Amino acid sequence: MTTQPTNHPKSVYDFTVKDAKGDDVDLATYKGKVLLIVNVASKCGMTNSNYVELNQLYKEYKDKGLEILAFPCNQFGEEEPGRNDQIKEFVCTRFKSEFPIFNKIEVNGDDSAPLYKFLKSAKWGIFGDDIQWNFAKFLVDKDGQVTDRYYPTTSPLSLERDIRKLVGIV
Repeated sequence: MTTQPTNHPKSVYDFTVKDAKGDDVDLATYKGKVLLIVNVASKCGMTNSNYVELNQLYKEYKDKGLEILAFPCNQFGEEEPGRNDQIKEFVCTRFKSEFPIFNKIEVNGDDSAPLYKFLKSAKWGIFGDDIQWNFAKFLVDKDGQVTDRYYPTTSPLSLERDIRKLVGIV
């Protein structure tokens, strides 16, 4: 399992995840920041546009309180077949991304990462909606609560208004 929650998680800060090297990262490290959590893929038709726009958001808002957390996922059309080190190398070399890339996870099904079970239950959870494809996005406020969920086809730049509101830029 790539993420371990406390007994009854109340926020994303109650989870520990694995980074691309396999080391534990306590998400409480990000307390006080707005988080954009995305399941990513290297071979998706939406890869280029999403990484380009995620980089633009990160560049604009990282010093204003935004952190982007990218979780590779190979559940959709085998669009993320590489090892963690290959994925990180691809993202950092091709897109020059500076935001954290974490361990590959599953976002749906019995083996779904606990963090993603929490995210899905917080938004649209009444129906237990699965993630539809790579690049689904969750926006989390400074208190670790999910405020919005966006479809994979939603352009990252279209989230700018919501991000600005959460980081306190009106």
